[in-house]
Amino acid sequence: MANLPASANATPPAVAGPPETVVLLHGLGRTGASMWWLARSLRQEGYHVIAPSYPWRTQSLEQLAGTWLPAQLSALAGAPRVHFVTHSMGGILLRAWLREHGAPENLGRTVMLAPPNAGSEIPDRLAGYAVFRWLIGRNGPRLGTAPDSLPRSLGPWPENAGDLGIIAGDRPLPGLTNDWLPPPHDGKVSVASTHLSGERAHVVLPFSHTWLGWHRATVAPVLRFLRDGRFDATSGRGK
Repeated sequence: MANLPASANATPPAVAGPPETVVLLHGLGRTGASMWWLARSLRQEGYHVIAPSYPWRTQSLEQLAGTWLPAQLSALAGAPRVHFVTHSMGGILLRAWLREHGAPENLGRTVMLAPPNAGSEIPDRLAGYAVFRWLIGRNGPRLGTAPDSLPRSLGPWPENAGDLGIIAGDRPLPGLTNDWLPPPHDGKVSVASTHLSGERAHVVLPFSHTWLGWHRATVAPVLRFLRDGRFDATSGRGK
């Protein structure tokens, strides 16, 4: 039998599948633009990224979790894998959505940046002031540390919701509210309050709450966790 041409014997090149998706959820008082640096870094790694802005001032977290977030995710039902990276209250929104709807089959890994998983002492102090309530909308006063506060009512991370990694900060910017928080903290949330039962990994980095996601030293462990389900042992302090 005649030999086949070399091209016929060659292994066909692998066909790349659709990229994995990362959904970015910003925090209180912010927009999707506040996640720009993370979005850029994730796209450079080949992820499909969406970073929507949600109406944090006018809609309750229950409304956002019940209708707004599902509408954003409806087009991703057929995506091969969907990860989440959240900042601050964005992590509480994600937890509320999981409680309301359960974890979809294509849910991947989640990284939370500075989440008030056990609340923050700042709303405890200021929720009684009308100006504060106007500034932070209807959800901010609900992020306190009382046993019946929204973050504490959401329970542990669901077992079927994939790996959860948490990155906390411990370098607050100068501010009047710093003395209200038990150290170490990032100026808005204490490191202790970022923990959540069911987390797979937790790391502390020397940055403030607002700017935690704008450092290369934060982006690197985010990428590592989405890929491998763990943080690099040399990045920050944690497990």
